[in-house]
Amino acid sequence: MNKKHLIVVVGPTAIGKTSLGIEIARHFKTEILSADSRQFYKEMKVGTAVPSEAELKAAKHHFIQHISIEEEYSVGDFERDAMHKLQELFQKHDVLVMVGGSGLYVDAVVNGLDEFPEVDPKIRNELKQELEEEGLKKLQEELQRLDPEYYSEVDLQNPHRVIRALEISRGTGKPYSAFRKKNVKNRFFETLYIGLSSERELVYDRINRRVDNMMEEGLLKEAEELFPRRELNALNTVGYKELFKYLDKEWDLETAVSDIKKNTRRFAKRQYTWFRKNRDIHWFETGTPPSEIICFTEEKVT
Repeated sequence: MNKKHLIVVVGPTAIGKTSLGIEIARHFKTEILSADSRQFYKEMKVGTAVPSEAELKAAKHHFIQHISIEEEYSVGDFERDAMHKLQELFQKHDVLVMVGGSGLYVDAVVNGLDEFPEVDPKIRNELKQELEEEGLKKLQEELQRLDPEYYSEVDLQNPHRVIRALEISRGTGKPYSAFRKKNVKNRFFETLYIGLSSERELVYDRINRRVDNMMEEGLLKEAEELFPRRELNALNTVGYKELFKYLDKEWDLETAVSDIKKNTRRFAKRQYTWFRKNRDIHWFETGTPPSEIICFTEEKVT
């Protein structure tokens, strides 16, 4: 085996990426890089479905709870850190595994980040002011009008992503999506994508059960501890922001939990939209024996 290979396991939330990634890593006696941006933060464990202690012992993981919610950490930071880590780990492994549902972060590592034109900083300040005065919904509607393609896949509940797209659209007169994937960077490894898929109803059922399990495991207590810092960007995350509304006495607990499930289902739908555009992904149904998927990967990387 001469070439270095990165096996990337993708798919929507709650579909079983973590366990499959571990099976593949154990087969190749290698290590895992997480590309799930929600799992980067030390203070967020229950609500981000961080791998269990047993899972973390089963295969060495990187980029799991490695920074604080107090730190600014962008996709560009992740690309830089992940590339350094890949260079280091490929010194001793021919195959590495990356697991994650954050499409933008996966793309940053595999293809490099897109380059966007500079725009007047005033535009971002105006957008922040509009967010404060008129709310996120108005900005979402403008994004839908100016760039329906990006609107269909972006996390619409993340004001930073919405503002970034509008900043480019307003500043250039072109949709944000028009500047994406113009120049794919050359990488020193080959990428093999493995996607996990399932019928929508099954995915939604898994999501609902996962949320119920998180509540049993102490998600509300975790949200209570983080509540004083709820304005931080990292905490503008499904599972926390809904419980903050309960803790703010805006909603009752039943409504908050119901909205966590609903927003997680929407998030899964956007993940599917993102990944389905990638023709390089080899899709397998959830429930496919790991041995079958490992046999496929073995053929591709040897």
